[in-house]
Order: sequence, then structure tokens, then C-alpha cells
Amino acid sequence: MAAKSERPARVVALAGGVGGAKLAIGLQAALPRGALTVIVNTGDDFEHWGLTICPDIDTVLYGLAGVNNSQTGWGRDNETWNVLTEMRRLGGESWFRLGDKDLGLHLLRSYWLDAGANLTEITDRLRRTFDVPSRILPMCNEPVRTLVHTDEGTLPFQDYFVRRRCEPVFLGLTFVGAERAKLTPDITEALQSAAQVIICPSNPYLSVDPILSVPGLGDLLQDVRAPVVAVSPIVGGRALKGPAAKMMQEMGRSTSPLTVAEHLGDLLSGFVIDRRDRALAQAGLLNIPTLATDTVMSDLPSKRRLAEEVLRFGRSLVDDGG
Repeated sequence: MAAKSERPARVVALAGGVGGAKLAIGLQAALPRGALTVIVNTGDDFEHWGLTICPDIDTVLYGLAGVNNSQTGWGRDNETWNVLTEMRRLGGESWFRLGDKDLGLHLLRSYWLDAGANLTEITDRLRRTFDVPSRILPMCNEPVRTLVHTDEGTLPFQDYFVRRRCEPVFLGLTFVGAERAKLTPDITEALQSAAQVIICPSNPYLSVDPILSVPGLGDLLQDVRAPVVAVSPIVGGRALKGPAAKMMQEMGRSTSPLTVAEHLGDLLSGFVIDRRDRALAQAGLLNIPTLATDTVMSDLPSKRRLAEEVLRFGRSLVDDGG
């Protein structure tokens, strides 16, 4: 009689933005098929051209499917721009770049939402269509929208991030609708059965905080038996992508991995920093187990190499009783 094959240990990643998607790609490559679940920020979602756009979900989806634009990190490969060009010619809004292939997905998702399907169901249909072996879970099914408070007033997230290119001075955030959001059974089950939880190198304020704003999700993370390891998005005093460092400066905080670790606080069992910031660990400034390594991800081998190191570090925390 053949021995039963053991189910691979499950890993859950929290992700948003290009940096989060990069590590998710590495984790999928490093893990057995179906072992990875990615919980994705939906605070960036918004309505545009009458459609529901989910930028972070799509960045993760396209990345895990291997059909993303490798130059930008977002959008589709071999994209065309006929609709956007015509929209601009007709005088419509064209500040948010939607390619033709990308637009097809937004049309279908909006159609399914109007037909009564929820975002978790729709995202699972899409990832199966793209033959993505990893589960992709929106942080909730209810709409949560990030508002950015600035010195020029309160702006919807995409207006701040894309239209204004993060130029206004950052003052704070509100996650509108978070109080009505509900923890989904899929997320509860994924976290409770996880062998490791990894917070990807995403912006802690714009990408991770919206996920943690879902009532009960932060408490669930604190209660999981699995180690929770975060990878710093700050390398050598700057953010490799996005406005995290600028936001820290405007809040009067140090542009340092230490700021990220302090922000995530008691959630963490371990922390991963770039080797350029090794002095923080050597000086004992980080009060949790810390791995210093090369965290810059430029291609698939580097994404996979970092993922393997993070996974090995997480396993060591269990072996050491951390």
C-alpha cells in the first residue's frame, strides 16, 4: 500500500504593491505547488470609468501568473493602449493607465460583482483562469478605501499616489469602511493552519495597515502559533519602490528598518533586513531575532533566493522555540 503523501506546510504572506508582489513570486517559486496563500491589500481599490479597479490584487495575480510587466512591476506584459488613447482623445480621464488586456479583467470583475459574486470568489476564479497555484485572498469582501490626509487636504489614495505622485506632505490615513469589514472564513482558516506568516516588503502604512484595519485580523495574527516574519521595505535609508521613506520623514520618523519593526510591534516573531542595515542588529537596536541578507529583488532567481532565506529563517524560529 502506497504511503500517503504529506500535505506541504502552508505559508501565508501579507502583501501589497510591487515589493509585496515580488516576494510573493519568490515564495511561490520556492514552495511546493499550492502551499502559498497571499492576503492582499484592497485599500487601494477604487472606481474608475465605472469599473472596480483592484491594483494590488492584480499586481499579485499577474506576478504569480508570470504575465506582469517586468519593467514596471505592475500591469500586463505585451500590453496595448488603444482604449486609453481613445479615452484621452475624447476628453476622458486618462491619468490612471489602464491597458487593453488589463481593462478586460476589470470589465469581467465588475460584471461579476454586479451579478452578486464577492471579491474572494471572483479573485479565485481569476487566479484559476491564469493557472496560478497559490491562493490569493482579498483582505475582505467589503469595500475599504484608503484616504490620505495631506497638507493640501484629504485625497483618495489613487489621487495621492498616481495623479499627484505622492507630492503632497503626508499627515495620516483613514480606512473608510474598515469598521464594516468582516474577517472572511478563508483568511481565518489560512492563518490558523499556517506554518509561517510572512509580511512582505510592502509599505507599512499604505499596504500593511489597511489589512490590519479589518476587525479581528490583527488579533488573529497575534494569536497564531506560526512565526510571523516581516521583511523590511527600507534598505540603506531609502525605499526601493514607493513613498514609504518620504512618509516616514514627513511624520518625523527615521527612514530606517527600525521604524518598520517598531510600527509592526508585537506582531513580529522575527525581522529581515538588508545587509546594508546590519549595524542595527549588531548594535542590539532590534529587540527581536533578525536576519540580515540581500533583500533587493531584481529577477526571479533573486526573488526565489530571498524567499528561501526568509522561509529558512522562519523555520529556525520554530526550531529555537522563538
